[in-house]
Amino acid sequence: MAVKSVEEYIETHPSWRKELESLRAIMQNTELEECIKWGAPVYALQGKYVTGIAAFKNHCALWFFNGALLKENTILLHNAQEGKTKALRQIRFEKGDKIEPEILQKYVVESIENQREGKEIKPVTSNKLVVPSELKAAFKEDKDLEKSFQQLTKGKQREYADYIAEAKRESTKQSRLEKIKPMINKGQGLHDKYKSC
Repeated sequence: MAVKSVEEYIETHPSWRKELESLRAIMQNTELEECIKWGAPVYALQGKYVTGIAAFKNHCALWFFNGALLKENTILLHNAQEGKTKALRQIRFEKGDKIEPEILQKYVVESIENQREGKEIKPVTSNKLVVPSELKAAFKEDKDLEKSFQQLTKGKQREYADYIAEAKRESTKQSRLEKIKPMINKGQGLHDKYKSC
């Protein structure tokens, strides 16, 4: 079930309640707009995402969507997926770590200023669409599916192609293919349900 509010998000993570509430209080003392995006609290400036908070099994985190651009406040930042993540950075908190608003506020203020100045790291995407063989085979069997796929934007086509191609096992590729067929026929993108704030 998708959460609809920050309060609900915090309720679903009781072991991190205190930390999440502390991080939220820092965000609420800024001009950022609070919303739920990708199932977690996110904070935006004029519709552009600046920060977010999230709870995981072994830690909770304060996220910076363009954290790689921070120059003055960097010592606490971590790249969650070294080699994959270009812009996103996080500050992690484990149980017992002290959350110090006066220190974290500096990171948030610099992030807001970067956003206000229009600084951002654009994702690098390949322009070439590679349709996996499983999807090509499905098109041969179902011409309406192929027609629906061709009517999608190039970005949505790439999302579906990558979704199939990234699966390691053939059984996973087939189950993903079955999942996306009705979505393609409806003209939906793979990630459409996550794209509204």
